[in-house]
Amino acid sequence: MTPIIRTTLLRGSALLLAFGLPTLHATTYVYISNATDGTISTYQLAEQTGKLTPGATVTAGGNVMPMAVSPDHRYLYASVDKPTHAVQTFTIDPATGGLDKVSQSPVWHPMAYISLDRTGNYLFASSYDDDVVTVTPIHAGKLADQPTQTLKTDRNTHSVHIDNSNRYLFAQTLGGAKVFQYRFDANTGKVTANDPPALQLPTGLGARHIAFSPDDRYVYVLDELQDKVITYALDPATGRLTQQAVTSAMPADTTLVPGAPRFVRNPTPAQRPHADTSNDIWAADIHVTPDGRFLYTSERTSSVLSALKVDKASGALTLVGTYPTEKQPRGFAITPDGKYLICSGEKSDHISVFDIDPTSGALKLNGRYPVGQDANWVEVVKF
Repeated sequence: MTPIIRTTLLRGSALLLAFGLPTLHATTYVYISNATDGTISTYQLAEQTGKLTPGATVTAGGNVMPMAVSPDHRYLYASVDKPTHAVQTFTIDPATGGLDKVSQSPVWHPMAYISLDRTGNYLFASSYDDDVVTVTPIHAGKLADQPTQTLKTDRNTHSVHIDNSNRYLFAQTLGGAKVFQYRFDANTGKVTANDPPALQLPTGLGARHIAFSPDDRYVYVLDELQDKVITYALDPATGRLTQQAVTSAMPADTTLVPGAPRFVRNPTPAQRPHADTSNDIWAADIHVTPDGRFLYTSERTSSVLSALKVDKASGALTLVGTYPTEKQPRGFAITPDGKYLICSGEKSDHISVFDIDPTSGALKLNGRYPVGQDANWVEVVKF
């Protein structure tokens, strides 16, 4: 910050105080997509207490699920499937957190996951049904009419996300049990395969979602079928992953059994789900705290969140404990200050806010708040 700008800001704050006017404070907003209702619930978070104040419920579209926020926090993107596959763009009002839909762009595949590059100029999307990753330019918040690239992957591509350096892109396939490695050029938007183009997961595991350590040294891939976390070291020069460890996020005394990929076309005998899946492990989401000290996963069958402590030097994980949450927790998010975790449940009409213990990473329920049917995705924005 230049001396002139800094002095101006300080004088502005002094004038506000002198005239008895309030100074500007950071404001945090929470957004939850409700698939069955086709709506997005909005809340304002009190950063000192973790309490939520409800805002407007916004109409999106049928089966609204994955969402993503632009790096500059101006836009929220939401994927819908009805009446057609599309990505909607909402502007975010920094004063109120309100959403205003400004565009709807058709997409050519049903999307299980959407994310943006670090410039906000490109949207990546993965299709579980069509086994592809797409790259679509964005201009002033609106998606281009067609993707510039459609990359064939393997069965059931569940997520796609760029690393913190904005140079390396990774896509996870559940049925294919692979992590695809790509290079990304932010100047051209071009995605190219890395060498090797994909890594096979350990036998019996299925790749779902991904998280990065804040320093970009380690990549954590969540396995859906046994709720295990595969830790990889990320080479900053090449973007290649090297497997380091596999850590269970389930307690040792769990009575659940390993699951199989669901909704997979032409599964192999080993991939065929049990006739009764009520006791199958079914992990869903993974996130790391902003300081990189703790990692969390959600497991839908037992409706729990698992907390793991991270050794920042080695990337190693140690299970802290598991904590009950909303029924069938598909998605959750951690606030930018690392103080709170907010979790939704597909079979719950509420979300939960948890305090994160800064020393141990343990979770303590702070409060529950109503949302719509089939709440599944959580995004948090701080201004």
